[in-house]
Amino acid sequence: MKIAVSANGPTLEAAVDPRFGRAPYLLVVDPDTLEFEAVANPINLQAAQGAGIQTATLVARYQPAAVLTGHCGPKAFQTLRAAGIPVIVEVSGPVRQAVEQYRAGRLTPAPGPNATSHW
Repeated sequence: MKIAVSANGPTLEAAVDPRFGRAPYLLVVDPDTLEFEAVANPINLQAAQGAGIQTATLVARYQPAAVLTGHCGPKAFQTLRAAGIPVIVEVSGPVRQAVEQYRAGRLTPAPGPNATSHW
């Protein structure tokens, strides 16, 4: 099982990026082993529009058990939900800490988006 985390850098020590669609990196992490793949997101970082949907589509290719992020807009949330991927919002701090909280069962999927479009 793997989870995806929006991150401002390519390591587990990077901070969880608060903006899902425009995060510079997505870390696909195995919460049990902490092995991960850093996926760069440069195209969506600078996209004029549609960054959330495009990033959600990118993440869905990895089929994570969940997405951890600070904020997720309605279109990205809907895209992830349609792919069967729960979204956990209001996550902050280092990616490693967020993954450990997830593994310990301290994070709960959001019932809906927590950001407006183009945030």
